[in-house]
Amino acid sequence: MKVFIDGQFGTTGLKLESRLRGRKDISLLELDFDVRESFEAKKPLLEEADVVFLCLPDDAARESVAAVSADTLIIDASTAHRTAEGWAYGLPELSANHRAAIASSKRIAVNGCHACGFISIVYPLVSAGVLAASSRLSCTSLTGYSGGGVTLIDAHEKGRSAGDKYHSPRPYALGLSHKHLPEMQKMTGLDSPPIFYPVVGDMYQGMLVSVPLWLPAKEVWGVLASHYKDSRFITVKPLDLDAAVDGGFMNVEACNGTNNLEIFVFGHEEQTIVAARLDNLGKGASGAAIQCMNIACGLDEATGLE
Repeated sequence: MKVFIDGQFGTTGLKLESRLRGRKDISLLELDFDVRESFEAKKPLLEEADVVFLCLPDDAARESVAAVSADTLIIDASTAHRTAEGWAYGLPELSANHRAAIASSKRIAVNGCHACGFISIVYPLVSAGVLAASSRLSCTSLTGYSGGGVTLIDAHEKGRSAGDKYHSPRPYALGLSHKHLPEMQKMTGLDSPPIFYPVVGDMYQGMLVSVPLWLPAKEVWGVLASHYKDSRFITVKPLDLDAAVDGGFMNVEACNGTNNLEIFVFGHEEQTIVAARLDNLGKGASGAAIQCMNIACGLDEATGLE
C-alpha cells in the first residue's frame, strides 16, 4: 500500500511519518524538503498513492483534494472538511454509524484535538437524552504548544532561552471564534456552540479538555461508561478522585505518546466536571488519522498504534 503524507515536514506530518515508517504493509512516498511547497513536485505522488494524508493549511488541503482520484483514500488532518458533506468524521467511537462511515468512505476528516475531547464527552450525553440539544455549555482546554505548529513551537522554545517569558499558561482565541467550534457543535448535535476557553501551557504535548455540567456525577459517569465500554482507545475511568490525582493535581501529559483518550468524571449530586485527557498529537491528530486509515483499509484499528 503506497502512502503519501502531504505536509510531511509539519508537526502532525512528522508524527505520522514516525508511526508509519516501521510498518511492513506500507510504502511511504516521500518528497524532498526543498520542494515541499511545490504543487507540481507533489502532484505525481498524489496521483500514485493509494492513501494520502493531508497535514496542510485548509486552502492547500482543498487544492490537493481536487488533484486526487475519487478512488484514492484521503485522510485530512486540516480543518477544511470536518463539517463538509460527503466526508466521514474521524472519531469512530461515537457510534456504529460513524465507524461504518469511516470504513466505507474514501474521504475522511480527522477530528480537531480540542474537539475530540469535547465531542467524546458531550455526544454520548446528548444521544442518551441526559443533555438537551438546547443546553448552553462551556469548555476549557489546556493544551501543549505543539498544537500551534512550528511557529508556536519556535516561540516557546526560543522564549525559554530569552528570559522564560512563556512559562505562564496563555489563554487564546478570546474572540470566541476558535476554528474547532463548528465541529464541536455539529458533531454533538447541540443547537449552539459552547463557550470555549483554550489555554496553552508550557509543555510540548498533552491535553485536558473539561466540561462543567449541572448534573449528578454518577448519572453522567454511567452514561459515558456504558457508551465506551467496548472501546479500544477511549476509557472511562472509575469514579475515584484519589486514583485520578496525585496530591490533588492531575497530570495532563499522562496519555502522551499514545492514541488513548481517558475520561474522568468528578463531582457530586448537583455538579459535575467531565475531563478528557489525550495527546493532542495522538488521538488529537496523527494517532486518530492512522486509526481511521486502518479501519478504512479493513485492518485492525490498533495496527501501528500499540
